[in-house]
Amino acid sequence: MTEQDPFAEASDGPMFAVTAAAGGERAGCLVGFASQCSIHPPRFVVWLSTANHTYRVAREAPYLTVHLLRRDQRALAELFGGECGDRVDKFARVGWRPGLEGSPVLTDVRTWFTGRVEGRFEGGVGGGGGTVGGDHVGFLLSLAERCPPVEGTVPALLRYEDVGDLEAGHPA
Repeated sequence: MTEQDPFAEASDGPMFAVTAAAGGERAGCLVGFASQCSIHPPRFVVWLSTANHTYRVAREAPYLTVHLLRRDQRALAELFGGECGDRVDKFARVGWRPGLEGSPVLTDVRTWFTGRVEGRFEGGVGGGGGTVGGDHVGFLLSLAERCPPVEGTVPALLRYEDVGDLEAGHPA
């Protein structure tokens, strides 16, 4: 393990598997850029890479399901982060059920919610000249459905540091 500075250590956030369904397709990817962004009304934003299959499906999806991964779910993170949905049916390799409008809910993940897509917006700065654009699009979600309450001790969460060595299915 390499030494981290305090800011990098503090910003080592949780990892999520985000799933979508639209037009007869299912998709899912590993996401590290995500956060609650409003209390009243409750809102959450997930950032999807424009290079990946999940983004293309999510553009048309009315709902996205956001799954909070546990530290012992690295294999799931490898599937959703290291395999490309253009070439592999990730859902043939995991337990899942259709949620709202078919949005896949991963059955081995205890903590999840499904959000209605309220808006999409580009992030970052694109090509030369400071033009707006970038390699990720934010999906603003409002809570539509969530997992039942989880009993017991909160497990350790999978964090970026745990998957930083993963080779992405698509370049970010």
